[in-house]
Order: sequence, then structure tokens, then C-alpha cells
Amino acid sequence: MDTIACQSLCPALQIYKLKFTYLPPTKLTMVQADTKAIVQEVGLRDGLQAAACTMPTKDKIRWIDAAYQAGVRHMEIASFVPPRLLPQMADAAEVVTYAKGYHDLVITALVPNEKGALNALAAGVHRIVVPISVSHAHSLANVHKTPAAMVEEFGKIRTLIANQKNPINLVAGLSTVFGCTLQGIVSLQAVCDIVEKCLEAGADIIALADTTGHATPLQVSQTIAAVKKIAGSKFTSMHFHDTRGMGLPNTLVALEHGIREFDASLGGLGGCPNAPGATGNVVTEDLVYMLESMGYATGIDLAKLVAMRDIIRQALPNEPLYGFIARAGIPISYPFIQS
Repeated sequence: MDTIACQSLCPALQIYKLKFTYLPPTKLTMVQADTKAIVQEVGLRDGLQAAACTMPTKDKIRWIDAAYQAGVRHMEIASFVPPRLLPQMADAAEVVTYAKGYHDLVITALVPNEKGALNALAAGVHRIVVPISVSHAHSLANVHKTPAAMVEEFGKIRTLIANQKNPINLVAGLSTVFGCTLQGIVSLQAVCDIVEKCLEAGADIIALADTTGHATPLQVSQTIAAVKKIAGSKFTSMHFHDTRGMGLPNTLVALEHGIREFDASLGGLGGCPNAPGATGNVVTEDLVYMLESMGYATGIDLAKLVAMRDIIRQALPNEPLYGFIARAGIPISYPFIQS
């Protein structure tokens, strides 16, 4: 059925087309089977940082092993922060050292300052992501620095990395891009200003995060378009939360705009402890199901991914887990891609 016919049957589609700058819906069904999408598992960092209890190191290692066996090749494994502030990450160096045994695994760590960067570099990570909140209020609550001060810190970390023998990618991880529970509205201009400053400071990668689950499809479309004009090919990654059920719809919009790397957490575990209401990372299992069903190759075995949830249940029995695929099961038609 063509677009005109569809619109005649459903007038709402006409409104949808006028309000949102999307590609025609038919484009979504025409993805080539060899198109690749990267799913970075962030549960070991973003997921565990908000957990009430600390996952034992042996169980983190089980998680890494199982994720690798399931085909995951990008993991954000730890935060290099003082253990007194985040005891869940006290074993960061040990966990990274173990993960390095998988030579084709891309290991990312979050660091908020120079000291954390030095420790991450010593451990041997491949990518460092620095959290730079666009929201002034969230930045003070999360890292006790203003956004401008964090950009300055980012520049210092760039200098540290420049002295390394092995290439390390420095990621400007912009948080609260789409709104903030502490500050409220975050303007698109403020986002673009921070992006420009991060690029000037030497960012290799620009990544945008919907830390508090405020993002809507229209907002995502507008933001990606604006940031792409500034960052170009350096803007590659998105991090959505499913707090209001918009995680996957927002991912669809990002795909249409050419973004091909997405963060997700096993079982939807996690959230930012310094952003009230920031629950619900996108569920890795649901994201992989959607991407593979659209023809995007993630390289991840969905059944093995779902089975991994037992690791969290055993190690953190009181942590709630989410996900439609785990609840309903993988359909026998998966992945159904009609040529």
C-alpha cells in the first residue's frame, strides 16, 4: 500500500508526517540485511551503579563471559570513581583487566576527572567516556562541577590520552540532553554549545544521553539534526532511557538519522543515582530484537542474551528486571525479514 493510500485510510498519518521530519515509513522495511548496528552493553556500569547492593566481582566476570559468548563486542564495564562514592565500582580495575582477555572486545569506562582517567588508562581501557551534563543543576549534583568546568576537565583528559602509546578514543558523553528532573527544560542551544566546546577540546566521539527519560521522537529528531551539523561523523552514539516508554521509538528516529550505536542494559537495569526518577535503561534484549527484526545485524544471539538475566537474578535477587521479550518469549518467526 502506498503512502497516499495509507493516509486516506488513517488521517492521523497526515498529522504525523507534518509534525515529524521522518523518512517515509516504507524506508524502515527496506533495511539491507548486512547493515550493522552496535549495541553497547552498559549494564555492568550504568546498570550496577544504581543497584542497592554491590554485585560480587565473580558475578561481573560471569556477566562478561556470558555477554561475550552471546556475541556482545562492546561493553561499558566500569566507572573509575572513589569507592567511597560508588562502592559498586570498587573493583573497576580488576574487572577491566579480566575483560581484556577478550581481544576483540571494545572496553569502555566512565571517568569524571583526571585521576579517574589515569586509573582507567593504567587498567587498559579502549574508550573513555567523560560525563558532561548539559543541565547545570544535574552537573553540580552528579560531579560537583559546572558544565563549563567539566569541559575544562575533558580537555585535561585529552592531554593525558595524547601521551599514550596505544590509541584511546575519548567520548564526550553529554547527559540530560533532552531534559532534567532537577532543572527542567534543557535548551537545544545549550546542547549545541557544549558539543562545540567538546569538539574544540578534542572529542573523538560525541554521544548524547536521555538521562532522565524526557526525550520524545520529535525532540530526538530535531536534536540529532542540529548536532550532526556541528559534529558530523564524530556524532555516532545515543543512550536512551525507557522511563516513559519512549526508548525504542526514540531509537527508531535515531536510526533514520543514521545513528548506528546504542547503549542498552540487560534487563533494563540501572539509572543515574543523582537524577531523581532516572530509571529504566533501554532493555538490551528488546533492542536487539527490534534491530535484528529490522534487518540490522548486531551479531548478538538473542536467546543467549535472555538467558543471561539469571546472572543478575542470582547475584542481585532484589533488583527488578524489565523487558517485553523476556516476558513474552522469542517468537518462532524471529527474525522475520521479508525480502
